[in-house]
Amino acid sequence: MGMSLGCRKAEINVTPLIDVLLVLIIIFMVVVPQRSVGLPAAVPQPAADASPQLADIVVSVNKDRSISINTEPIQLERLQERLRTIFAARASKVVFVRGAGDLDFQEIAAVIDIAKGAGIFQVGLMTE
Repeated sequence: MGMSLGCRKAEINVTPLIDVLLVLIIIFMVVVPQRSVGLPAAVPQPAADASPQLADIVVSVNKDRSISINTEPIQLERLQERLRTIFAARASKVVFVRGAGDLDFQEIAAVIDIAKGAGIFQVGLMTE
């Protein structure tokens, strides 16, 4: 009596693997934040004149870390007080910040924080 041994291929049971995969997907969906938090930014609109007008206030941070409002040099400690006096009578509360290219953004961010402390919430960044 001859017994024939049939060739049976081993099959892997994929049901536990699918369960593990679904659990991992649920974990990653819960762990990953739903919304990134950052500064609100408005998309720049094309303008005929790219340079700011004479009535605009530009705070410049120079390479030597000196600060000037338009062409008037000012100390960092007096910047918030000076911005408050400038914008006290203005209806438009927009300030432009221009920084030298080799400065860290941390120094520019300090000027933006001072401007927001002075009550100016619309800050435009200018490039060289």
